[in-house]
Amino acid sequence: MVDFVFLDSGTGGIPYLTYLLKKRPGVSSVYIADTKNFPYGEKTHEEIVKCVVEIVRKVIEKFAPRIFVIACNTMSVNALNVLREVFPDTQFVGTVPAIKLAASFSKKKKIGLLATRSTVENPYNIDLKNHFAADCELVFRADPELISFIEKKSFTASEEDCINAVLPAVSFFKEKGCDVIILGCTHFLNLSDVIQKAAGENVKVVDSREGVVNRALNILDTCFSFGEKKYSLGSQDDSCDDGQKKSHLFITGFSSEKDKNEYDVICSKYNLEWGGIL
Repeated sequence: MVDFVFLDSGTGGIPYLTYLLKKRPGVSSVYIADTKNFPYGEKTHEEIVKCVVEIVRKVIEKFAPRIFVIACNTMSVNALNVLREVFPDTQFVGTVPAIKLAASFSKKKKIGLLATRSTVENPYNIDLKNHFAADCELVFRADPELISFIEKKSFTASEEDCINAVLPAVSFFKEKGCDVIILGCTHFLNLSDVIQKAAGENVKVVDSREGVVNRALNILDTCFSFGEKKYSLGSQDDSCDDGQKKSHLFITGFSSEKDKNEYDVICSKYNLEWGGIL
């Protein structure tokens, strides 16, 4: 059993995992990248639900997580309710676009949502806007090319290449007059600093990391601690010098021979242990 499993279509959810470990370094965790089914953003609703249910079932059987974080906007808006019905004994935390947070920052009342095609087209965003940003205009952009760049090239790319990759999206929102950009796909967080640099000081770049992590930790403390640390602290053998327990990174398949080198870089950058193919 582990305290947390983080699931994404690729590497996008890793910043959510590392942020949680920064806040609570003693917990045990596993990261799963469903690379076999990447990209999720171009699939139909039915295809997404089928893929997510299959991988979640496999992960629950292997790791029995106390809390399952769906660190992917596309998976969450399409399959979260289904997961809660199919696996009622598992605590799920989803990831959705930070529209409420964006509305609190926007002075122009014009917000950009950068996401996958599936997330952009999901009516759930309109519900969020109506509840939390009714006085704002929401501008959508699906960017599968940028997501693919982040997943397959960004970790070994130069800063110049990364800036060039994000410029089309940033320019699009600036031309539309947006003063806030929501990173509505977790992959974008791997280049959040680059996106903010390209956007400039007059545009705020936001994401849902704080809300998701706080929700996950609140469930852990409420449902599993009861005043004592009953959650797993893990062995000291897997801990870093600063006491933070290392998480293991698993994938569901390679798309090319060079993928392993990319994941070695990712593990080194984020201080993860390579778990192999699930």
